[in-house]
Amino acid sequence: MWAEALEMLQSAERLQRQFFQVGAADAPWEPPVDVYQAGDDLWIFLALPGVPADHMETVIDGAMLIVRGERPLPPPARGASIHRLEIPYGRFERRITLPAGHYQVLQQVVENGCLVLGLRKLT
Repeated sequence: MWAEALEMLQSAERLQRQFFQVGAADAPWEPPVDVYQAGDDLWIFLALPGVPADHMETVIDGAMLIVRGERPLPPPARGASIHRLEIPYGRFERRITLPAGHYQVLQQVVENGCLVLGLRKLT
């Protein structure tokens, strides 16, 4: 019985380390991303369902593209009993290393639940 209790404590500690890492309060989840390159253009798709365009920002910092923002809890969920919660909400941040070079943003639209970014490599 003691061994089972110790195993349960160790399991709880592993879960705590997994979900409550240092810095998690600032960016607790990362949206999935697809990156395509066509010549000098990069196309980046971030899955951000339910995130309004005014709740996110994009920054190019050297060789890093940073997308951060917040996905609010949908109005019907406020005060409701949650039976399943698989789409994360709250603060997010995604850092994407860009291929070598300098880039400018050509296009930034929210479409079909995705942030679509078109970047052009500057010569």
